[in-house]
Amino acid sequence: MALPRLRTVVLVSGAALLTRRALKRRIARSPLWPLPALPEPISGHSKRRATAVRKLLITGRTEVADGVVQLRLEGPGLPPWSPGAHLDLVLPSGLVRQYSLCGDPEDTGAYTVATRLVADGRGGSREVHEQLQEGLEVEVRGPRNRFPLTEAPGYVFVVGGIGITPVLPMLRALAASGAEWRLLYGGRSRASMPFLEEIEKLGADGDRVTVVAQDEAGHPDVAGALADVAPGTAVYCCGPEPLMAAATAALPGGCTLHLERFSAATGGAVGSGEGSEAFEVELRRSGRTVPVAAGQSVLAAVRAELPHVAYSCEQGFCGTCQQRVLEGEIDHRDELLTDDERGDSMLICVSRCRGGRLVLDL
Repeated sequence: MALPRLRTVVLVSGAALLTRRALKRRIARSPLWPLPALPEPISGHSKRRATAVRKLLITGRTEVADGVVQLRLEGPGLPPWSPGAHLDLVLPSGLVRQYSLCGDPEDTGAYTVATRLVADGRGGSREVHEQLQEGLEVEVRGPRNRFPLTEAPGYVFVVGGIGITPVLPMLRALAASGAEWRLLYGGRSRASMPFLEEIEKLGADGDRVTVVAQDEAGHPDVAGALADVAPGTAVYCCGPEPLMAAATAALPGGCTLHLERFSAATGGAVGSGEGSEAFEVELRRSGRTVPVAAGQSVLAAVRAELPHVAYSCEQGFCGTCQQRVLEGEIDHRDELLTDDERGDSMLICVSRCRGGRLVLDL
């Protein structure tokens, strides 16, 4: 009698153990089980692997121009990157700022960034210049690339000041490949223009590089530089907003324009203006619903519930806060997303809802 009873106990215990294991696997696939598992969430434009925070050691700090500091950041297992990519630096204060990678993509053990000190900026560059020294660790996310080098029969680059940082790896790659390219490089003075010596060497063959220092020759002639550009040419522009506007206005027909912004094109207040009524946002993964007040950003409302949500510029041009939208009509107010991306995602720092409700994949 005891043996059959023992056999029953063993069978029941084994079944219970298998059930618990299966349940754990099911919950791991979907934190909101028994709801169906949702697709992988997004932040910015990259996979989770690229947006994970990692700590890198500052192994080099060099002043590469007046007011411009270059940092070498080393660490194991770094994700690869391509020319035009940028890195998010999580500064000691908690501020997150984007800096273009200006080193060599083949250097797989380190990232290199450079930043100019902006005395009247939002504080990020001052923190980099005053606090980030050799021997310290800094948290980073990325890299991500929204300014990639595309295939084209020829290239023209219009750059101002620190805007040379995402372009420099492009120039190296094009020079090595023998492609056709030209560069108009402007700055306040030659001493303030980073990487000037290397760039002039890259363009020594064929007079490819035109350098215009404002204290010597005034502002660069963007319209003149683009006047004879052949159809099909890819035009890349990075620098102050007036330079970007000039390149946009002077772009010849049949050419493509690629812009990389370090600041918003307009200075309107986030969440203000026409159509800024209150609405609510459901955070599907978290099982919460948060109200968004008129004049309040979705980012601010969401971070009150989920403080870990990544963000940086709060002006709609960096892409750090991009999130997938599962339901609702989006009122896009950003400077960045493509038409395809706008179909199912938004930058929650500036964009809003057309209607009373949005559902985010958060």
